[in-house]
Amino acid sequence: MAPAVVARLNAAMREALADPEVAGNLRRHGVEPAPSSPEELSRFIREETDKWAPVIRASGATVD
Repeated sequence: MAPAVVARLNAAMREALADPEVAGNLRRHGVEPAPSSPEELSRFIREETDKWAPVIRASGATVD
């Protein structure tokens, strides 16, 4: 995806999450709003993949 598009989507998401009504609605559904940058999200996904991939492989779990 073009970096300009990513930046625009991220800005819109941050604006939405800053709205108390949106944030409150998310919290009522068990979601804690956590705005971040695209780089932070990429790092989080990479870290979670590194952490959980060995566990998944060891468990023998598969996708049906």
